[in-house]
Amino acid sequence: MKFTFNHNNFNVLDLEKSIKFYEEALGLVETRRKVASDGSFILVFLGDGENNHKLELTWLRDRKESYNLGENEFHLAFETDDFEKAYEHHKNIECICYENKEMGIYFIADPDNYWIEIIPPKNK
Repeated sequence: MKFTFNHNNFNVLDLEKSIKFYEEALGLVETRRKVASDGSFILVFLGDGENNHKLELTWLRDRKESYNLGENEFHLAFETDDFEKAYEHHKNIECICYENKEMGIYFIADPDNYWIEIIPPKNK
């Protein structure tokens, strides 16, 4: 028996704002959308064009309050081929929420305050 990664899910309050953030911050693009027949939810899958793993954004029509993310210890991680350029880009769009210079990583936060770790290439 074999398992492969398929997707991760984040629930979001403002779907269009979140899609725009992931496109601008990480270059992700919408690959698929599912709209409930009664309009109660929308699922949008975002991909990087490099692999099959997707980020699923779930919007629930009746949800009005922010999601409780606990201590925000869970996160996604993205490796970038140009760490310095990525850092400057994220600094310019003001989404860096935490830096660990000793480890050589930093985190950005999306509109719902989910954290995304940015790491340099492994060969450096």
